[in-house]
Amino acid sequence: MSNNWTEGYVTEVPYTHGYYRELSPSLQRFALLSRGFAPPADGPYLELGFGQGLSACIHAAASGCLVWATDFNPTQAAYAQSLSRAAGLDVKFLDDSFEQLLARNDLPEFQYIGAHGIWTWVSNDARKQIVELLRSKLSVGGMAYLSYNSFPGWSAAYSLRHLLALQADVMGSAAQGVLERVTNALDFANDLVAKNALYFKTNPMLGERLQKMTGFDKHYLAHEYFNRNWQPMHFSEVVEWLTPAKLEFVTSVHMLDHVDIINLSTEALQTLQAIKQKVFRESVRDYFVNQQFRRDIFVRGPLQLSALDQREALMQSAVALLVTPEEISYTVTGVNEVTLQETIYRPIIELFAQRNYRPHTLAELAKEFPGLVWDQLIQAVTILIGAGHMHPVQTEAVIKKATPKAKALNKELCLRARSSSDISYLASPVIGAGIIVNRFEQLFLASKQAGKSQPQAWVEDAWSILQLQGQKLVVDGKTMETTEENIAALGKYLEKFTARLPILTALGIA
Repeated sequence: MSNNWTEGYVTEVPYTHGYYRELSPSLQRFALLSRGFAPPADGPYLELGFGQGLSACIHAAASGCLVWATDFNPTQAAYAQSLSRAAGLDVKFLDDSFEQLLARNDLPEFQYIGAHGIWTWVSNDARKQIVELLRSKLSVGGMAYLSYNSFPGWSAAYSLRHLLALQADVMGSAAQGVLERVTNALDFANDLVAKNALYFKTNPMLGERLQKMTGFDKHYLAHEYFNRNWQPMHFSEVVEWLTPAKLEFVTSVHMLDHVDIINLSTEALQTLQAIKQKVFRESVRDYFVNQQFRRDIFVRGPLQLSALDQREALMQSAVALLVTPEEISYTVTGVNEVTLQETIYRPIIELFAQRNYRPHTLAELAKEFPGLVWDQLIQAVTILIGAGHMHPVQTEAVIKKATPKAKALNKELCLRARSSSDISYLASPVIGAGIIVNRFEQLFLASKQAGKSQPQAWVEDAWSILQLQGQKLVVDGKTMETTEENIAALGKYLEKFTARLPILTALGIA
């Protein structure tokens, strides 16, 4: 039987049920605005290579966008369709290849097209098809998000990946299964480390990388490292690839990339400021930070805002705090480790907590903290967003439209949490994105929303569901055997959940 439709891509095991907030239109718009560019208008969204479809479902429910998405793995497409149907979402999930997608005559013009990681894992022919999709289906003023493994950060590990894939191909067999081949390849490479192969002695960080990889989800490793096509690129090469689509690089959607003090020395900044050509400057920056994964926004016809227009737009923008003050570390690590000034950050964080975590516009924050100059406030918000502690908020009109869809999706996700811990995110219509809510918290939430008002009842409901399936909690590597031990362990999760309830409520989840 021919298996050519896979084009060397791993399809034997499903991809992880991950959520990628960089695909969120609300975060992408804020990233553009923070760099002084006009965000695109609301409109249809296309995700290329959606995996299990969780990000696409969350953004369809929470952002108000009409979402199309394709992933040529029919098993993953079937799962995504089942989730979408169960939640009553109108998502166009397809199992088309990029070539088949190009041939369709029913595609709308998209304001947003996103591809998380897929650029690295496909052939040059598939990349040409992605570029043609961007050229023919992205609207003028539209935004394309592309993340990919990049050089120079992957230079040393590029040969490690080659070794792993080669060992799995030559020494493995179809009878073993891909997960066993992944395990054997890792064991083989670790054996070379133990036998002092000069490659690993010359690149000692790769031995540490191998040790970390041993603890990763094997499904993730199979897709990340063991596809036939796997090609990191230099930033300038990607720019060249996208030129026929009339796309111009604007910025990174990873907000910590916007803060030079976290990533660059004074000498590096001086060097970069002397380089006027944008693509070369960005390329040189990659060498300073040893960039190995880029999260780029390209725009078809970017519009630069005046300083006044940008400031007014930012003043009207709102942000929400996603975590309790106790969860926030005041140390942030980019290339450099930076200690945040608590005299600036702590009052902002505590203001949200004191007001039940309701979102605040930057104009409100500026009024609350007149001692902060505008640049200090913007930098604080940017860092908090980049660290995952904050997120941009959508307009009231979009929140109102998205709330019923987000609630329907979350109800279905909590229902699925009864039997699985695969999905640990729920959709927030307030931020238009997903937020981490683990399996036990989802079970507590379902019990609460079913009318149980006492927290102890939430724990008992969760334990009864686990008991029916013969499941027990594991704490510090030890299985909880008795009912009392399991209920006590669930109580620890309940404490964290009750502390987060005001946040989940403010985000339109609880």
